[in-house]
Amino acid sequence: MMQTALTLSTALLWAAVLALGAICLALVRQIGILYERVMPVGALMIDKGPAVGALAPAFELNDIHGRQVKVGGMDASGKATLLFFLSPTCPVCKKLLPLLPSLQASESIPVNVVLASDGELAEHTRFADKHRLGGFPYVLSQELGMAYQIGKLPYAVLLDETGKVRAKGLVNSREHLESLFEARERGVASLQQFVHGEQHA
Repeated sequence: MMQTALTLSTALLWAAVLALGAICLALVRQIGILYERVMPVGALMIDKGPAVGALAPAFELNDIHGRQVKVGGMDASGKATLLFFLSPTCPVCKKLLPLLPSLQASESIPVNVVLASDGELAEHTRFADKHRLGGFPYVLSQELGMAYQIGKLPYAVLLDETGKVRAKGLVNSREHLESLFEARERGVASLQQFVHGEQHA
């Protein structure tokens, strides 16, 4: 009698394990389907500062190494400009910085990357040296941040070669950075706008 009860309980236990396994597989499948359906909307555009399509304010600045940097206005080299606002205390900024050279090299349009922040020169110089940012102009200007009304970081603004704002938004990943270039190619203010239009259609 005891042997029969033990066999029965073992069989029931195995049945429960198999049922749980089937449920887990079904959940994994549903998560995969959901992931395919949810399209990333790219950088989150905050409707502050110069509007997309507007001429960006022009600044003549010196970077932390004393080099003169022009931000906005017609670019003599015919390149677009990716203005990347950061802070030495921003962990997401630190994660994105190593991606900038490969992003610059992989984009179909030639682009200059300009790093922007404000604060003490010594702190930013140490930060730039630690993260090997000498290849990029790195400007400190409170006025620049105010002109674009930067409230959260990291934030990026894509300017075309004529100095017009083509895309902008909060960026937390490489996909968000790439979405700025994609928005420019599609002729929309942001991928959010593009996706919303597609869903509406």
